[in-house]
Amino acid sequence: MDSEKYRRYQSAMISTYYPDTCFLDYLVMPDGLEQSYGSDLLTKVHSGKLFMVNSRRRNGLILFKGYHAEFAGPGAAVGGDYDRDCLHILPIGNISSMLLTTSSSEERQKSYLIRRQWIRLIKQITENPVPQQRIQKILDQFEQYFPPEMVSQLPDEAFAMLVGVLPQTVAIVRRLGNQVDNLG
Repeated sequence: MDSEKYRRYQSAMISTYYPDTCFLDYLVMPDGLEQSYGSDLLTKVHSGKLFMVNSRRRNGLILFKGYHAEFAGPGAAVGGDYDRDCLHILPIGNISSMLLTTSSSEERQKSYLIRRQWIRLIKQITENPVPQQRIQKILDQFEQYFPPEMVSQLPDEAFAMLVGVLPQTVAIVRRLGNQVDNLG
């Protein structure tokens, strides 16, 4: 299959997967609770102010944009002009002291650099051409940083949008774990 046909095939698959709706309209955690507190954070992020994810705690934000998601971990810049296109936010960790205001230009610059590091980490994971391996790697990364029970509560769609796979692929990898490598 030549590359032009392959690209058309890929875009056709993507465009028919979420025809008229987006899962962000009904993001529900596995325990059945909707993520309403993410909307408070979204209001802050859309305010135009620049914030920083609290670097003294193990927490972070998954920022859902049009066709992908980004992770902003501790110390990362959030908001300002950078995240005006954010559609939904999924907080991970302690929400009460999640976002701090940046007070100096040095602090802002450092938080932008940290945000870029988080983006680079996800980029390295997405460069793997095998979807199952991308999922396993992002799950491993999150489980190294957050408690496994917290990671298990995050929706499949969040990981899917972080590394560019279908949510069904995330569900399969979560169910089968390391056995996925034996399938290929």
